[in-house]
Amino acid sequence: MKAKISVEMAARVKSLPPYLFATIDRMKQEARARGVDVIDMSIGDPDQPTPAHIVNAMKQAVEKPEHHRYPSYEGMLSFREAVASWYKRRFGVSLDPGTEVLSLIGSKEGIGHIPLAFVEPGDVVLVPSPGYPVYPVSTLFAGGESYLMPLTEDHGFMPDFSSIPEDVLKRAKLMFLNYPNNPTSACATREMYEEAIRIAAKYNIIVCHDAAYSEIYFDGEKPISFMEMEGAKEVGIEFHSLSKTYNMTGWRIGFAVGNKDVIAGLGKIKSNLDSGIFQAVQEASIVALETDDKVLSDIRNVYQERRDALYSGLRGLGIEVTKPKASFYLWAKVPKGYDSASFVAHILEKAGVLGTPGNGFGGPGEGYIRFALTVSVDRIKEAVERLRKIL
Repeated sequence: MKAKISVEMAARVKSLPPYLFATIDRMKQEARARGVDVIDMSIGDPDQPTPAHIVNAMKQAVEKPEHHRYPSYEGMLSFREAVASWYKRRFGVSLDPGTEVLSLIGSKEGIGHIPLAFVEPGDVVLVPSPGYPVYPVSTLFAGGESYLMPLTEDHGFMPDFSSIPEDVLKRAKLMFLNYPNNPTSACATREMYEEAIRIAAKYNIIVCHDAAYSEIYFDGEKPISFMEMEGAKEVGIEFHSLSKTYNMTGWRIGFAVGNKDVIAGLGKIKSNLDSGIFQAVQEASIVALETDDKVLSDIRNVYQERRDALYSGLRGLGIEVTKPKASFYLWAKVPKGYDSASFVAHILEKAGVLGTPGNGFGGPGEGYIRFALTVSVDRIKEAVERLRKIL
């Protein structure tokens, strides 16, 4: 008789909600198994290929024997120098590549690890809601408590810092912010950043700004960086990723920049938990960061055409939606008679159109649905026509 162990997951895992995008993927696969032609606008995974010059740089880098060994933990100095140069060109921000830049296996990895460096059990982390699910999950893994900062339409989908109780601020160790915002597509104001810096300095809170969508913008309106603000480097860091900007989601490379002590803390966690990024990917990413803006402008123009098609289509159906200035998401109100989950299920079943329920990003997202601009204009127009028939 074979021996068998009893497997019981840790409490931190048992308490996890189902990962939103894993649930969405299951719904999609079940629909396709029924023969449904699904128009999938649920997950923010670019459908355009990585630009050819980046792919070619990767092909050449893979052949170099020096890249076949363990990479450095903090990232190749040449990659970190390229990041610093990019920040200087794009935002006018000066960074020391030796102490103020850290490579990441995608920004998600850094966001997932940062609470482990600074949050003790019982500490508070200020988390935007609706927001990226990894913010509260990484807090949970570190033993911290998430205090949700509601992002509501009447406040421009930005936190109302004045509503946070004093005792919460005194216990807070980290504050997550994310602009351009996922899922609402809102862009930050300088005033909001200034208030966040003031609060962080007063209560000794580390600001962790997620700027993954800063380069997907429309109508020539460039989003600002948190790191541009006076005092930002004294209170926090900014996460960035090559995933959305260069259509490199599968390459898994990003970076964190800013306060050197916070960067050092995150680096210490990483050096004990991972062995860095394949150096060939880093070398190709240097080429990516030096990409001519014409290439990126072409990518943005594709998204802008899709944005305009979906925005006008949804408005024509009587669905309330704000026209985004950045990111590749539309945050729309579900029609009367539905909640977020029931509307997503309804349009998937009846029209084969898949979006993401707003409440999957947190309670304040109830009553909304997020659509990603990751299908062609023709498929967007087809989705609108399918919706027209059932609504």
